[in-house]
Amino acid sequence: MAIKSSLARRMVWGATASVAAIALLAGCTGSTAEDESVVDQGTTTEENAEAGETVTIGFSGPAADHGWLGAINSGAIAAADSYSDVELQLAEGTNDVTAQIAAVETFINDGVDAIVLLPSDGAALTEVAIKAMHAGIPVINVDREFSSPFAARTTVLGDNYGMGVSAGTYICEQLGDDPDAIVAEIAGIDSLPLTQDRSEGFAAALDDCGLEVSARVAADFTVQGGETVTSQLLSANPEIDAIWNHDDDQGIGVLAAINSAGRDEFFMVGGAGSRDAMELIEADDSVLKATIIYPSTQAADGIALARLIAQGKTMSDLITPSVPNRIVLDAPVVTKENVDQYIDLAFAS
Repeated sequence: MAIKSSLARRMVWGATASVAAIALLAGCTGSTAEDESVVDQGTTTEENAEAGETVTIGFSGPAADHGWLGAINSGAIAAADSYSDVELQLAEGTNDVTAQIAAVETFINDGVDAIVLLPSDGAALTEVAIKAMHAGIPVINVDREFSSPFAARTTVLGDNYGMGVSAGTYICEQLGDDPDAIVAEIAGIDSLPLTQDRSEGFAAALDDCGLEVSARVAADFTVQGGETVTSQLLSANPEIDAIWNHDDDQGIGVLAAINSAGRDEFFMVGGAGSRDAMELIEADDSVLKATIIYPSTQAADGIALARLIAQGKTMSDLITPSVPNRIVLDAPVVTKENVDQYIDLAFAS
C-alpha cells in the first residue's frame, strides 16, 4: 500500500536518514582510504527503476493552446505510462482557475498519492495546493510557481532568466566587439514574470559585452501576434544585426514576417526549442541560427519525482537522502553543431 500520510512519509525519511547517517559515520571512523571514500545513501538507479507499490498521481495543467503546453501534457502522460507502478489520474486541461482548483479538490478527495500541478495561475492555485499538502499529499509544482513555499514539496522550473542570458551570450559571441551592432528583441507577453525574467537576463548578458537592446516589441506567444509585431519592428528598423525571439511558437509568425519583408541581413535566435525551429537550424537555410531550450519535459520530470516521493525513494547519484525541493532546469543554446542532441525531445509547434 502506498504511503499517504505526511507522518508516515516523515517516518520513512527519518529511517532512511538514520541508516544513511550510520553509513556515513562508519565511513568517517574507518581506518582505510576505501572506507573514508564510500558514502552509501539514498536509492540507486537500479532500485528506482524497479517497480514498487502502485501509486496514483493526479496531474492537472492548463489548456494546450500552443505547442509547448501540448508537449507538457503529452510528456506527463508518456512518463506515467512508462512506469508499471504508476496510475495517472488526469484532469482536463483548463485555463479557468476555478475549474483547476476543483480538479485539485477532486484529487484530494480521492486520496491520490501525489499531485503534479502546472497551475494556470500560481498565486490563485496556492491555497488549494497548501490544502493538499496539509492532507499529506505531496504537490510537485511545475513551471509557474506558487506564492507560498508551503504549497509544494518540490518545484520544477525552467530557467527564464537563464534563457535570456544564453541568448544574449550567443549574440555577443557572434557579433564580437561591434559596439554599434543593432540588437532587436521580440518578447512574449510583457505582463508575465517569465517574460520580464527573460528580458532582464538578455539585457544583462548584452551589457556584459557592451551591447544593448536597440529595438523591442512584445507579442503574445501566438503565430499571428508574432507576425504582426515583427512587421512593425522591421518597418521601424531598416538595419538589424541580430534578433532574439522569446518563443518558437510565435516564431512561426516572426519568420513569416521576415520572409515577407525580404530581410536577411541579420541572424535570429529563437526560444523554447520547438522541432520546427530545430529543423530550420539543422537545414541552415534561414535567418534562424539557434534556439534556447525551455524544457517541455518539466511535467514529465514532475511525474518521475512524484513517483519517487510517493514511494519513499530518493534521486540516485545524490548523497542527500531525499528529493530536492527545488530543481531549475538548464537553458542551453541549440545550434547546427549540437541540434542532434536535442531534436528528439523537441515539441511540435
